[in-house]
Amino acid sequence: MHLTDTPTLLSFWSPAALQGNITLLLHLFGAMLLGMLVGYERSYHGRAAGMRTFSLVCMASTGIIAVFGMPEIWFGGQHLSVVTVDGPSRVIQGIVTGIGFLGAGVIIHEGRSVSGLSTAASIWAAAAIGIMIGLGFYVAGIALACLCAFSMSIVIQLESWLPKHK
Repeated sequence: MHLTDTPTLLSFWSPAALQGNITLLLHLFGAMLLGMLVGYERSYHGRAAGMRTFSLVCMASTGIIAVFGMPEIWFGGQHLSVVTVDGPSRVIQGIVTGIGFLGAGVIIHEGRSVSGLSTAASIWAAAAIGIMIGLGFYVAGIALACLCAFSMSIVIQLESWLPKHK
């Protein structure tokens, strides 16, 4: 049984493999929409990371984690001996670490002024939304996307009305 055998290649087009791919496609589509929802506020305010960045982060997180939820169809369901599945917690750890570096790239420090913190935090939230969707927590992922959009668009107005020190 090699990956180049005709039966093995055809197994990638089996009903189970096709169903898994369609499920993954729906996960990715939902993650794209939710990432765009969260990124719209950043895009509206002219920030460097907007709808495209957020949808990419959200979809990538979803794709990575959702694939680990379907090991039975990896390699066309051939159950190759090279496949080992560590729990999704290690995958999530890798995603969160990578997103930390991406977030650090949008933070700008000039003198006493720091900008990009909200964008960095919201990119991290987009990754969390993607992880939730990838794991199948649709309601929680949708709720987090709505809460993020609310927090970035409405809470900022509340923040400006409250007294503060400079």
